[in-house]
Amino acid sequence: MDKPQPNISSHGSLHKRTSIPVAPLVAILLVVVIYLASMVFGQVIYNLYISTALQAGQPVDPAITESTLVQFMYIAVVEAATVAMLYVFMHIRNISFADLGLVRPRLHDFGVTLLAYVPYFVINGAATLGAAALFHINTDQKQQIGFMPTQSTTDLILTFVSLAILPPLVEEIVTRGFLFTSLRSRMSVLTATLLTSFIFALPHLQIGSGAKLLYIAAIDTFVLSLVLCYLRFKTGSLWAGIGLHAVKNSLAFAVIFLGPHLPSFMNM
Repeated sequence: MDKPQPNISSHGSLHKRTSIPVAPLVAILLVVVIYLASMVFGQVIYNLYISTALQAGQPVDPAITESTLVQFMYIAVVEAATVAMLYVFMHIRNISFADLGLVRPRLHDFGVTLLAYVPYFVINGAATLGAAALFHINTDQKQQIGFMPTQSTTDLILTFVSLAILPPLVEEIVTRGFLFTSLRSRMSVLTATLLTSFIFALPHLQIGSGAKLLYIAAIDTFVLSLVLCYLRFKTGSLWAGIGLHAVKNSLAFAVIFLGPHLPSFMNM
């Protein structure tokens, strides 16, 4: 097999290769293991926090254990563990973050972010309406995000970082960076995109949460991943995808968490 060549865009910029020599099955299994292990690690740290409080004779108040600060710390631990485990594998296989598309950002990448939101919005809307008509899925079902909607300014900042900063950065590195780039080594762009998007959408069904399967979130994230994979392939960088992912999550944050505060702001 020929060694993947660097990708040169139309404006002459040299990008890192858009595929890396990791077998597709290895890449998929690694991403699944990292996802599960990071969640377990986060839960272990959370349980240690609870047991430490109990040993100190402090009452475990749900208002504290389920607070925004604790939720933020849990997400930060999970995301840090995810990147750390991926880095260990990359170090062993001599893969750099630049190989995954985490190269120096350019103004062009962020311009593409704004343009890419339109096709994502249109395709997602069409897919949602089609699924609702054909399969009668519940489009009003809400995703469990673990944060209370009414919060202080500090809580809102921590929630924003937890939802709109950390996940887009880490998920793009792992999914469109490592997974998609690995699959591109052995598959066509279309096949790699569809498989990456399916794997990315699967956890958003909320399997194992005790709630009904969240098909609306799976459709949303599948469509989002289609666009993100396209951006990764065409730009040779992760930054346009990180930007689009962050914009999408920021808008959801604004609707859920800032929307209830708008009447009070308007009356000031």
